[in-house]
Amino acid sequence: MVEYISKDHYFEKIRFMEAAKLIWNCWQNGDKIQQLPDKISPKTRAEAYGIQACYESYSKAPILGWKIAATSLEGQKHIGVSGPLAGRILRNRVFTPFEKLNFGKNKMAVAEPEFAFKMGKTLKPRNVQYNMKEVMQAVDTLHPSIEIPDSRFDNFSTVGELQLIADNACAHEFVIGPSMHDKWKMLDISKHIVTIVTLNKHCNKGIGSNVLGDPRIALTWLVNELSKNNISLLEGMIVSTGTCAKPITIKEGDTVIVNYGILGKMSFTFN
Repeated sequence: MVEYISKDHYFEKIRFMEAAKLIWNCWQNGDKIQQLPDKISPKTRAEAYGIQACYESYSKAPILGWKIAATSLEGQKHIGVSGPLAGRILRNRVFTPFEKLNFGKNKMAVAEPEFAFKMGKTLKPRNVQYNMKEVMQAVDTLHPSIEIPDSRFDNFSTVGELQLIADNACAHEFVIGPSMHDKWKMLDISKHIVTIVTLNKHCNKGIGSNVLGDPRIALTWLVNELSKNNISLLEGMIVSTGTCAKPITIKEGDTVIVNYGILGKMSFTFN
C-alpha cells in the first residue's frame, strides 16, 4: 500500500531538513551563525523538535538519549529562556571517563556535573501526564554525567527558546560513567552534594536540588515534554538531567574532576 504525504507536510519536512543541515554543518566545523533564517526558523515548539529530529539521520547512529537544559533559574537567565529545554544526545558525541577530548572551537567553554538516568522501560506518549513514581519505576540505573555544552549561535542568549531547541538545546559533548552503586536508591539525591574542579584550581560545589528541585523531577518533566510532542522515551536511553552546580570554566588542556561523594568520582582531560 502506497503512503501518500500531503504537500504541506512534504515542504515542512524540507524546511526542517534545511534548518537542521545549516546547524549540523556549523556543529561539525565549529562555525557560528547569528540565527536561523526566518523562512526555515521554527514557529512552534513542535517544529523546533522536528528540526532536532533530523540530527539522528546526519549522525548516522541512533541517539543515545536526551539532555535537559536550563533546569535552574540561573541557567534559564543565562540562555534567555523561560523554562527547561530538551535535546538529543548523539552517540558519537559521548565519551567514557578518562578519555581525552578535543576542545575545538567551543565558545561556551564550561563543564557541568549532572545525574543521568538509564531507562529500563519504554515510556510512550499518552494523554495523561506521567507522575514521578511511574517514571522512577521505569528507571534502571543512575550514572555520573559531565556535559560540555555549546551552541551553534554566536549570541545564544538572544535567539529565543525555539531556535535553541532547534540547536539541540546546546547539546555538544558528554562524558558518561558506569552505573552508580544501587545505594543511590536509598538516598535523597535532591540533597546530594556534587563538586566539580579543574586542575587550574577552579572549584564549584552544587546540590541535586539545583536541578528543577530534584533530578527525578527533571526526568519526569522530560518524559512529559516528549509525550506532549508524541515522542517515546525508549528503554536503554540515557537522560542527563541538568547541571547540579554552576558550570565551571574550562580551557584547552584542562582536566575536569567531578566528586559525587559516596557515589564515586569521574574525570576527563582535554588535549
